Amino acid sequence: MAEIVKMPRLSDTMEEGTVAKWHKAIGDTVEEGDVLAEIETDKATMEFEAFQEGTLLHIGVEEGETSPVESILAILGEEGEDISDLLEGGGGSEKSSDEKDKQEKTESKDQAAEKEEEQSGEDSEQPSDKQKSESTEGGRIKASPLAKKLAEEKGIDLSEVQGSGEGGRIVKRDIDDFKSAKSEQTDQAPATERLASAGEPPKGMDYDEVNVSQMRKTIAKRLAQSKFTAPHFYLTLDIDMDEAITARKRINEVAEQKISFNDFVVKASAVALKQHPVINSSWAGDKIRRNHQINIGVAVAVEEGLLVPVIRNTDQKGLGAINSEVKELAGKARDKKLQPEEWEGNTFTISNLGMFGIEEFTAIINAPDSCILAVGGIKQVPVVKNGEIVPGNVMKVTLSCDHRVVDGATGAAFLQTFKQIMEDPMRMLL
Repeated sequence: MAEIVKMPRLSDTMEEGTVAKWHKAIGDTVEEGDVLAEIETDKATMEFEAFQEGTLLHIGVEEGETSPVESILAILGEEGEDISDLLEGGGGSEKSSDEKDKQEKTESKDQAAEKEEEQSGEDSEQPSDKQKSESTEGGRIKASPLAKKLAEEKGIDLSEVQGSGEGGRIVKRDIDDFKSAKSEQTDQAPATERLASAGEPPKGMDYDEVNVSQMRKTIAKRLAQSKFTAPHFYLTLDIDMDEAITARKRINEVAEQKISFNDFVVKASAVALKQHPVINSSWAGDKIRRNHQINIGVAVAVEEGLLVPVIRNTDQKGLGAINSEVKELAGKARDKKLQPEEWEGNTFTISNLGMFGIEEFTAIINAPDSCILAVGGIKQVPVVKNGEIVPGNVMKVTLSCDHRVVDGATGAAFLQTFKQIMEDPMRMLL
């Protein structure tokens, strides 16, 4: 018997998926465990294996197309089997008989009302001031049910509409005419106003439009949610990197793998988080969750946006282990091969743009964390040491904090500890 294969939910934030590639074609035999397709989620492209066997009878989502979770991805069954009933009833597009009857009754009423309005308005002329005042009776606006419905759908304020029906009553034609008049006003408005209100570029401007990927949709949704629900505040500090530069040079002279400054930042953050557990917390509505594990997310730029693979139990790992894991996970992120367990469970996040020459920036908190550390590049500047101006190497860091969890003094104390560790790297080895 034929069975529907639905679009799977491959991550906790996935709402729809895009088929990147089909590994089977219609008519192919599918065994349980066979890779059926590669599905692009909001964070990675993952192989989807079949949980049943049979012949692939139908493909519901073509390569490059997007469909919601639980929609028909494919149908498996016996060769030649009739699947018309599954297609009609399994896609969620067919309405029940009660819904159809309700819709037909509504449409009939609308049609009757429209006909009545057209007949009543055939001999009417343009609404006068008297008609306009008559359309409001005792504070109540006089309008036909159909006109009210259309106005609500189109976002039109009935108090601004002049009624042309009997006694100044607002009818369907008035809503249609009002919409046209508003459109004409928009066309006559300055280009900058049209651009702001309609989101369209001025006439004559050349541009391309690119479809929004699942990853970019999720990034937009989550960052907007974080920015507008978590009250952010920012703390910036200068760090003397002379000792860190010397320590890194000495380590790399004997180490099998080259340690980066980002590895120092990750490790120093983990050590500082142990001393300041409030920073390693999460807002949970009526509770604050104090995380016992220190799992640091490291933001990685990829072609379509940003991914944050997680280094678990970061405080228990050395610089070499951190370096290897960051490289491995960053490579998977760029190849869109990250698995859910590799991007979930972060308790603190680091975003480093120093390698791009950025001196200082602020980052949006990566939920459910309460803080994110933005790291700039190392810059050689004049500094005062022992009363003399000498060349120095300075790195700016900015801590974005969720004020529901972290207060200013708490965030500042964490940064002071982080600064002490970075300026005396031996501390992170203890």
